[in-house]
Amino acid sequence: MVQGTVQVTHGGSSRWRRRSGEYPTLTAALAVAGDGDVLSIAPGTYRENLVLHHAVTLRGPEGGAGSVRIAPLDGVALTVRASAVIQDLYLEGQDRAAPALLVEDGCPELTDLRVSTHSAAGIEVRGVGARPLVRRCTVENPAGVGIAVLDGGGGVFEECEVVAAGQNGVSIRGGGRPRLERCRIHHATGAGIGVTGEGSGLEALGCEVYEVKGAGVQIAARATARLTDCSVHRTSADGVTLDTDAVLTLAGCDIHDIPENAVDLRSRSVLTLSRTTVRRFGRNGLSVWDPGTRVDADSCEIHDSTGDYPAVWISDGATVSLDSCRVHDVPDALFVLDRGSRVDVVDSDLSQVRNTAVSVSDGATAQLDDCRIREAATGAWFRDHGSGGTLAGCTIDAVQTGVIVTKGADPTLERCTVTSAAEAGFYVSAGGRGTFTACRVSDSSGFGFHVMDGCRTTLTRCHTERCARGGYEFAEDGPTAQDCTGDESGTRAAARSAAGGGPAGPAQAGILTVTGVQSPAVRAAQPAPASVPRPADGAQAVPATAARESGEMLGQLDALVGLDSVKREVRALTDMIEVGRRRQLAGLKAASVRRHLVFTGSPGTGKTTVARLYGEILASLGVLERGHLVEVSRVDLVGEHIGSTAIRTQEAFDRARGGVLFIDEAYALAPEDSGRDFGREAIDTLVKLMEDHRDAVVVIVAGYTAEMERFLTVNPGVASRFSRTITFGDYGPEELLRIVEQQAEEHEYRLGEGTSQALLTYFTELPKGPAFGNGRTARQTFESMVERHAGRVAQLSEPSTDELTLLFPADLPALPALPAPC
Repeated sequence: MVQGTVQVTHGGSSRWRRRSGEYPTLTAALAVAGDGDVLSIAPGTYRENLVLHHAVTLRGPEGGAGSVRIAPLDGVALTVRASAVIQDLYLEGQDRAAPALLVEDGCPELTDLRVSTHSAAGIEVRGVGARPLVRRCTVENPAGVGIAVLDGGGGVFEECEVVAAGQNGVSIRGGGRPRLERCRIHHATGAGIGVTGEGSGLEALGCEVYEVKGAGVQIAARATARLTDCSVHRTSADGVTLDTDAVLTLAGCDIHDIPENAVDLRSRSVLTLSRTTVRRFGRNGLSVWDPGTRVDADSCEIHDSTGDYPAVWISDGATVSLDSCRVHDVPDALFVLDRGSRVDVVDSDLSQVRNTAVSVSDGATAQLDDCRIREAATGAWFRDHGSGGTLAGCTIDAVQTGVIVTKGADPTLERCTVTSAAEAGFYVSAGGRGTFTACRVSDSSGFGFHVMDGCRTTLTRCHTERCARGGYEFAEDGPTAQDCTGDESGTRAAARSAAGGGPAGPAQAGILTVTGVQSPAVRAAQPAPASVPRPADGAQAVPATAARESGEMLGQLDALVGLDSVKREVRALTDMIEVGRRRQLAGLKAASVRRHLVFTGSPGTGKTTVARLYGEILASLGVLERGHLVEVSRVDLVGEHIGSTAIRTQEAFDRARGGVLFIDEAYALAPEDSGRDFGREAIDTLVKLMEDHRDAVVVIVAGYTAEMERFLTVNPGVASRFSRTITFGDYGPEELLRIVEQQAEEHEYRLGEGTSQALLTYFTELPKGPAFGNGRTARQTFESMVERHAGRVAQLSEPSTDELTLLFPADLPALPALPAPC
């Protein structure tokens, strides 16, 4: 091991002191050095534990980075207890219980140091008297903390880099308060920067934290921090976390490419953001929890979510304030839930929201002033009892539904405008309330204001124009409207006063003023609404046409290939319903008939088709209002976070009101290894809804036979809600042939000589494994024949009509190969 020499240049002015000298060890040189002396270290490796008690200068060769190594076998490599100057050294340590470089006192200047160690910490600043200035230093410590500042220590770190750390990249605790300028912290196993404990604090300017396996920045236990023009990205956990009375200010920061929450706050923490961008996050952009927790954001932008979670989540009594902010390209923008939770939004934009821009539930409050909402499925949704707040001077444009109020929610809306809604401008249902003053709806494809039965809504000085289905649609009893107007061209549906349920018009000043309204009798003759507002993405509701005679529907059922036992079951059920209706008309008691069904069987056996016909039959009998079909599956009902599953299930049920809710592969809601799976919540919610609204929706659950038998046992109330199970058997070869013949007839093809027999043979030999699709397989077979026919006929220059229409055995696809035996 090469050992260099140390030249000491004395700074003393006494005549009898030597001006310089050379020493074989650093320890010997330090023993004779005093304040102001310069120790120039020759290249080499020094196995010494150095302690600086004087304000000396300790430096390696200029430009010889790494040529001077201070590398003791244990203990602290370099301890600084004075305002020394240390330059161009390479420090190593091997002691897991001690730092490689320790600053305990003074204001030393540390420049261009490389600390590559396996120690408790790379650089540690400890004690109220320790205030180093650290410039352009690099720390690599896979075994512990990169830089630690504790016990009242401080100092300034400029252009430093932590390139690897086995724990936190920078750890501040015990009242430490450093300043970081233009530093880079990356590849830490813990947090990039961690600040914890009362009195601990950090100021960071122009720093970058990335590629860490923990949180990017973690503030906890009454610590405070301010980050200005900093970047946090590519973490494995949350970007920024605050916990237990932590206080953080982010100014001009950029938090991006975070797989979890970009910013997460809990337990009375306070976050202030200005000019900060939050983007490309996998969960919430802002996740804010607990009473006393607060976020104040000014001129910030939250956008480009990569997951399926709300951009801003506020719950358990937390508060968020957004001023002049933008939230866009997200699944949901603002999600406020739980009593005491509140969001205040001023002069902000919420746009390109796949589901709901503002969702308020479980007693939470939202206050929006002069905000703009556009390109969302639902502008704002006040979901349930106790939920409310105020929207004032807001504009909502290019949405599916402007504002939804349901289940006892009671918001106040003033001077709000909804334009170009695909459905209703304002929709109130399920006992919702709400006060609407000077609100306007224009160019809606549905109603302007649609208020369902039993909703005690108040409208004052509202106006509608160019609403395709009508300006106002009110129930007989419920809303109160005063001085409301609408244009003649757009108002088709009747509006009724809450006082007497009669038609309102110009003669009833003070109740409702609408031009071109229809009387109740005229409105009653109108077809049932084609759709109800669909507040969020999910399964599509199939619009119902005018109800046709049940005989016509049963004729369509009979026309289906096969399914003889299914047809008998449906006919028996509809016969009971029809006879019950006639007995009621005759003044006799009618037997109670549960209309909910279980469909079991393999894919492609016609379960969805029969469900659709069943809904239309019930509508023709007057049992259901519309008879439309809403088809959903697990993905439409089960949410990713607590509380969202019940909301999604309620949404699907509401879309199916007056029709059939068809849940395909319902057994997936109760997987055998469910654990904490939210599917059980969907089942529990559905069972309650079926009981509370037993006449509003028919529910059909469907899936494989064995799996559905298990499904019916997961909740004590599930099996009792369904009247019967109908089994759909697999199609035989003759029935599959008949489906192909129907397809050919419908598409103007014919089966040539020998083709029918070839198809029978084909379907007989076709493997009937799990991938067998029954009717779907028959249709796919026909499509394959058409493709092969086209490839054959396209080669003919002038094909005849027969050649254009006849399908031959040669057009049949090859049978799939059987799997090789084990």
